[in-house]
Amino acid sequence: MMAVAHKQDEDLEVLDLELDDLPDELRWREWMNRIEAVIFASSKPIEREALLLVVGKGANIDLLIEDIQADLRAKPYEIVPIAGGWMFRTRSHYAAAIRTAADVGEQSHSFSEEEMGVLCAVAYHQPIDRAGLADIFGKEINRDLLSRLRYKGLIGNGPKSPRPGAPHTFVTTAEFLAMFDLQSLRDLPELESGQLFEDEHG
Repeated sequence: MMAVAHKQDEDLEVLDLELDDLPDELRWREWMNRIEAVIFASSKPIEREALLLVVGKGANIDLLIEDIQADLRAKPYEIVPIAGGWMFRTRSHYAAAIRTAADVGEQSHSFSEEEMGVLCAVAYHQPIDRAGLADIFGKEINRDLLSRLRYKGLIGNGPKSPRPGAPHTFVTTAEFLAMFDLQSLRDLPELESGQLFEDEHG
């Protein structure tokens, strides 16, 4: 096991970032390929800081991604900005074809009506504690339901509430943003709670 770890460390050490032995055009293409490979291999948005680890000092991440996007223009997928980073996404034009051929990700994106309502309430009113959710729904929210949303990685703990006892609050996560193709919470539409998610996953 230690030998494997040592080998991985060696691989990281020998990664040539500057590629000074390559002509400018080939160096740029290699940087593009590295960025595309890293984003392709990740199931979560890749942030700028991570991409800077695989390119040289003369690299411009935004321009490199623009060139990759240009290469992908005729492809059914693209690189899009999500949750402060970048991810591969299938173009919306092909959504019907994907649904027809296979239920891609149906289980992980499946929500009960109550789960969806609570997720929307957290998204639009965060940070919010269980008492705040109870005020919205007129009943106490089951801990198991909140645990399921936490297990799916869509909500996490926020700051302590100012209420007596300082209960934990809930906030949405980067995975929530990625699931609904949002760059940030500012991209939440001004709609009735739940409408966005019902349209996307209902």
